Amino acid sequence: MTHKSKSLKQLALQKFKKNFWGVFSLYFIVFVGLISVFAYVVAPDNSQHANQMHLAIHSKKPGFNVTMLTIPSQINVEQNIFDKIFFGKKNTDTEVPITDYGLEGDQLVYKEYASEGIEGAEKSIQLDVFPSESVGAFIKEKTFIFGTDKYGRDLLSRVLVGARISFFIGFVAVFISLLIGILMGSLAGYFGGKVDVVIMWIINVTWSIPTLLLVIAITLALGKGFWQVFIAVGLTMWVEVARVVRGQIISVKEMQYVTAARALGYNDFRIITKHILPNIMAPVIVISAANFAAAILIESGLSFLGIGAQSPMASWGAMIKDHYNYIILGKPYLAIIPGLCIMSLVMAFMLIGNALRDALDVKG
Repeated sequence: MTHKSKSLKQLALQKFKKNFWGVFSLYFIVFVGLISVFAYVVAPDNSQHANQMHLAIHSKKPGFNVTMLTIPSQINVEQNIFDKIFFGKKNTDTEVPITDYGLEGDQLVYKEYASEGIEGAEKSIQLDVFPSESVGAFIKEKTFIFGTDKYGRDLLSRVLVGARISFFIGFVAVFISLLIGILMGSLAGYFGGKVDVVIMWIINVTWSIPTLLLVIAITLALGKGFWQVFIAVGLTMWVEVARVVRGQIISVKEMQYVTAARALGYNDFRIITKHILPNIMAPVIVISAANFAAAILIESGLSFLGIGAQSPMASWGAMIKDHYNYIILGKPYLAIIPGLCIMSLVMAFMLIGNALRDALDVKG
């Protein structure tokens, strides 16, 4: 009876599958990733940045329901389906919350929504503004599941669209940190000597600067914006990767398989990329998962300080900044909902990092 020996990858995958929280976190991260990519498909407000404002219904509680009149715009905007799906609809129509409406001759008379105890203004509009179909098609009941923010925007739509920044900053920041960290760590660990001294000096100087302060400095140098924050966060996270890669390479560069590769005449680049790096990637993978979580928190902090994603772009950190004072005004959900989103995504990355650490532990 023969037994097939399982590879280390298969054993690690088996161990990972047995970790409930690791698998659950993986599915949750994939779910958030799909939401962030197709946010405008599932969001009730599919306008760009989910920025459809209705000041008359600002700061309404979750489940708030109102009749919405859509007044068609005379401006024709050409937009392809790809642009609508991934970047939102360029909406030029006007949405007006109303409490009552009726037809009088060739006019639609409606009463605008107003806060409790205040009578809304009565207005009219010519029926020829609407296309040939029934005017009723432009008057619909609208429910705001998470309520509305202080500008009367749909909070659920803003949360869904805001997931895009928090999710993708992790990918971009981790990619940049791996690119720089693996390069610097490999050079320092493999060649040693003066190369190691110079690189370790750069690492120690970078390490000594507070992360948030360094990000703020880089952001101010590059300018406020979407991609600037991604690059700034990535440029501050490579140090830990470089230190781990350096330490791992120092511990394995004198092992027999590396000595054999040198004896066969392979160049240093091939030895590092083909023989050493594949064998030391386990701790780097674990650090990358932790860096995902750290990048999300840093971006949220920057947005809270007003340096991150700029208005009207939706960001969980910016949503907390806009509404943190509502916590003491009896509407804490406006800040708590995006806060819970940040917490759950960060926790998912930390849990998957712990699961990967256990699965890739060869001593386990």
